[in-house]
Amino acid sequence: MKVEASLKNYRRSARKVRAVAAVIRGLSVIEAENKLLAVPKASKREMLKLLKSAVANAKNNYKLEKEQLYISELRVDEGATLKRWRARAYGRAAQILKRSCHIKLVLEEQSKESQEKKQKKQRNKRKEKGPLTVEKLKREKATKDSKNESKGSKRKDKKGIQEKGREKEEEVQNKD
Repeated sequence: MKVEASLKNYRRSARKVRAVAAVIRGLSVIEAENKLLAVPKASKREMLKLLKSAVANAKNNYKLEKEQLYISELRVDEGATLKRWRARAYGRAAQILKRSCHIKLVLEEQSKESQEKKQKKQRNKRKEKGPLTVEKLKREKATKDSKNESKGSKRKDKKGIQEKGREKEEEVQNKD
């Protein structure tokens, strides 16, 4: 079941709102709310209100539970642009563009199977990582060192080529 909520003619540029939208796209409603509370952007307030509105629509109209909903689609389109003018020197005028945007949020219900699969994946990731040990730190450091050595060898090759070029120049000068 798809539940929609939209906000039209929001007086903030689409570019600024898209940054906030990218943070919550595809998340469950609860995760999205928590992430929005941590985002330091001004448009988070309106995005949070829109999300709560969509959840209220889902509860009221379709009797869906908040825990089973996730954000399936979140679009931020450009709205109307107000054009204003500002006086400049020598009788000139500079244009000011006051942009707006339209936000469309679509929630869908997660099946219980997909929720369980997601939870299992999260549990498995936690088990695989496990606690950080000295051995893991040594392995990470060894892989970083091997990557740096390969980069260093390229640099040495370039230096060697430069040195050979200098030697050839010196030979040419000595011959003359």
